[in-house]
Amino acid sequence: MATPRELLNQVKAVIREVEPDEVEKRLGEVTLLDVREPDEYDQGALPGAVHLPRGHLEFQVEGKLPDKSAPVVVYCAGGMRSAFAAKTLADLGYSDVVSLVGGFNKWKDDGRPWETPATLTGEQRNRYQRHLLLPEVGETGQLKLLQSKVLLLGAGGLGSPAALYLAAAGVGTIGIIDMDVVDASNLQRQILHNMDRVGERKVDSAKKTLTAMNPDVDVVTYDVRLGADNILDIIDGYDLIVDGTDNFPTRYLVNDAALLKRIPVVHGSIFRFEGQVTVFDPYRGPCYRCFVPEPPPAELAPSCAEAGVLGVLPGIVGSIQAIEAIKLLLGLGDPLVGRLLAYDALEETFRTFKMRRDPACPACGERAAPIVIAEYDDLCMPHATAPAGV
Repeated sequence: MATPRELLNQVKAVIREVEPDEVEKRLGEVTLLDVREPDEYDQGALPGAVHLPRGHLEFQVEGKLPDKSAPVVVYCAGGMRSAFAAKTLADLGYSDVVSLVGGFNKWKDDGRPWETPATLTGEQRNRYQRHLLLPEVGETGQLKLLQSKVLLLGAGGLGSPAALYLAAAGVGTIGIIDMDVVDASNLQRQILHNMDRVGERKVDSAKKTLTAMNPDVDVVTYDVRLGADNILDIIDGYDLIVDGTDNFPTRYLVNDAALLKRIPVVHGSIFRFEGQVTVFDPYRGPCYRCFVPEPPPAELAPSCAEAGVLGVLPGIVGSIQAIEAIKLLLGLGDPLVGRLLAYDALEETFRTFKMRRDPACPACGERAAPIVIAEYDDLCMPHATAPAGV
């Protein structure tokens, strides 16, 4: 029966090992795989290392390292666990794997570059456990969500489900702009609020709900009317915008400001039993003006307050907006850029329509004039409105 030392020697006979100075020269060119335990990794790691404890290697590495031909340098604390890990990776079909001689301890003692990685706390690991099990998200993705900033336009029907799911997912900063107060008639669809908060400012009610749900989330409130005088300052610094507004002037204003700041907008709209979702990604896909070049007359564009809406409909559409936002933040899947998703609740059907950039678009077209941020209250509206949620 072989001793542990004999097993180690057998493994080292069939793997390749590399000295720290050679690895340092190739930082940024190779994938560094840290197979130590979480408490070891939390105390310091090589720059940009992918962390995967040795005990999870066989079943999770293909999700972490999908390219089996890419060069991989495996390291642990002293070079023993990484040797066994390198052998396992070779057995799994990874063709260019080496083990770091001396591991992290020697690397650090030699004065080579290392960093204290951003990590999740024990409470966060428990809270986001189902995310961590997804190879497409994992700890790296969850940390990215916690560092992300999303601005919600409206704390109403669409903003409510979007805000709840983004907060539950751990989006670190959620901005909410709304200058309205909670009314009893809102509660049929605006699930951020409740009867005890009737008469409260919507942004204050939203903040109470979201912070009670997830203390990781910083909720920034804007109890103001969104206008040409403040929109650029408000949206500055956000990674994306979730648009839950219900009027054309605000949508045009947001479109122009988002183009100027190059911030993606996850657009949603609802009417009676129907909803639509798309993503306006500046200069990558069409913008709102490509989609709706001219606003319809006011009599042809009644609001939900005039035409009504089935209460559950904004829950469906707002949830889709939240999914699209998370996909954009994490770079997952195929966002609705250049596509319009239309939902009919009565038929229970989803249809997708292609949308293309308009070369003659006055906002993002090839010959578009410089963008000027201006008010559009005279478009399709009998009077000026705030960016209310539907």
